[in-house]
Parts: sequence; C-alpha cells; structure tokens
Amino acid sequence: MNDAKPVVLITGISGFIAKHTALCALKAGYHVRGTVRSLDKADAVITTLARYGGDVHNLEFIEADLLSDDGWEEAVKGVDYLLHLASPFPKVQPGDREALVGTARGGMLRAVKAALNANLKRVVVTSSIAAVMYRGGRPSELTCSAQDWSDPDWVGMSAYLVSKTRAEQALWQFAEEEGVRECITVLNPAFVAGPALDSTIGTSLELIKEILAGPYPALPKVSYPVVDVRDVAAAHIKAMTAPNAGGRRLMVSANTLSMLEMAKVLKAEFPARRWRIPGFEVPDAAIKALSLIDRKIKTIFPDMGARVTIDVQDAPEVLGLDFRSAEEAVRAAAHSLIDEGIVR
Repeated sequence: MNDAKPVVLITGISGFIAKHTALCALKAGYHVRGTVRSLDKADAVITTLARYGGDVHNLEFIEADLLSDDGWEEAVKGVDYLLHLASPFPKVQPGDREALVGTARGGMLRAVKAALNANLKRVVVTSSIAAVMYRGGRPSELTCSAQDWSDPDWVGMSAYLVSKTRAEQALWQFAEEEGVRECITVLNPAFVAGPALDSTIGTSLELIKEILAGPYPALPKVSYPVVDVRDVAAAHIKAMTAPNAGGRRLMVSANTLSMLEMAKVLKAEFPARRWRIPGFEVPDAAIKALSLIDRKIKTIFPDMGARVTIDVQDAPEVLGLDFRSAEEAVRAAAHSLIDEGIVR
C-alpha cells in the first residue's frame, strides 16, 4: 500500500456500480481496498479496472461478508473513507417481503459500525430512490425529494424496496442515537443506467437489455427516474470530502423516462435494430397476467400507475456535479451491452 494516498474501502467491489466507483477512486488518486465474499472474484475486477485505465497497483482486496463479523475489523484498518455499496438486489423477488432486510440492514450496520469504531473520516452509504418514492395513494404524477420516504408496510412494496427502506431508516436511527450523523452521507440514486464495464451487469441494465433485444413485443406502462452510473460513481467520490455533505441525504437523479421513451431513444440510436425494439405499450392487466409465466415481471409492479420525478434539490451543488441526461445514460448502456456481446 502507498501510505501517501488516502485509502477508500468499497464494499461489494465486484458489483456494477461499485466497479465504476472503484475506477473513479483510482483515477482520482486514492488507494482502493475492496471487499468481496470470495477472493476468487478479485482477478476479474483487476482485469476490468486495468482495461479502463485504473491503476491496479493501488488496489487490494479483502474477504468480508455482510452476514458475518469476520473480516470487518481488518477491512477498515488504516482506511480513511468507507463507501458502502453492497446490498442484495435479486432479479426475481422473494415472496417474503422481509426476506432481504436482514442482509441489507444488518450488513450495512456491520460495515458502518466497524468504520466508525476505526475513526474513519466519513462514511458514504448507497441507498436508493427505492427508499423514497413508494407508498399507497400516489397520484399518477408526482415529485419526490430527500424529504420523502417509501412506506415499507405498503402492500405494493417488493422485498428489495422494503430492504432498502428499512436499511436506510435503521442507519439514520443509529446515527441519531450515537450522535454520528455528521460522519455519514447517504446517496439515493435513481434507476442506474450508463455503460457496463464488463459482462457482469447490474439488474437495472437487464431492463435496457430486454428493451434492446428482449423477448416481448410490447412494454409495460412504467416510468423511472434515471441516472448514469458514471455520475453515481463520481457522486460517491465527491461525497467523501464535500464540506456540506455530512449528515445529508442526497438524491442522485436526472430526468424521468418511461420504458416506451427509452425504446424510442434506442430506436433512434440504432436504426438497424428498430424492428427488434418494442414500439407500443400494453395494459396493466396484460402485464399482470404475463407475470404468472415470468416471475421477473413482478419486479415492476410497484412502478405501475405513477410517473415520478425526483427533485435533487441542492445535491448537484453540494457534490459539485452536473448529472448526464437519462437519454445519454440509456444510449451508453445499450452501446456497452452490444460491445460486450451481451446483446447481439
């Protein structure tokens, strides 16, 4: 380790957003330590980050699992900042709405407590707009901000949405009780698009993949606030040292696009593929019927019936960032899916 460089601990470094964040940190001159559940994943991460110009001589790995105390004391030793990104996001949602809470909440608190016990300068936790925009009785169009919370008891919540909401609520409760709020910043990214760095893609890019070359001729009537993964990564790095970021909940989002609007962006970007990209929407009832055959479709149920815009308030000013447009993020995601051979 180069002792002259500040050290950043990134949890779940093999993930889609985490790899982008690690790359951003390396290029900004930090030494990066990444947690993995198994060191077998390290070589693939090294290969990817080196491919995009990351100085992997300033990269190291340590085994640590969100479900165990083992390894965390060693993981935070000599570290200046914690970026906690690891959290479960399965493609198929469990039937038990509380099934992911233990891992998301317990793992997050385990990492945060270890970091604070080691007197790190700041802890940045990745939450999500999943913890912001879901509740009963929503109008067909609404704007949400950092003052809003999802209702984990709402019948429409999936296991993932419940886990992100309960985990973030537990974090702020812990921060208040322990008097450490100013040491913590939470980022709430929107639907994360943008380029994949390798063939391991996030769950959000699976949706872009299915629009670009999916099995269905039409799309559900759902919309998502979108953000580019490169901006999410940059936001993490900025949040570590931004003077006014401590104790804040910061929304990281660009504009909102429906799935049909995403499809139109892709039709314009890839005219030779226009015939493969869906061009119309289907009623909600048809989507619910189709979910009986394909369980993955149930993931979009909470997004049906409302178009949400995220008011980022002063997040761009606090972080010193301008967020790319949702359209640019969608185009970049699609190009990377083709370049990586994920979509042919």
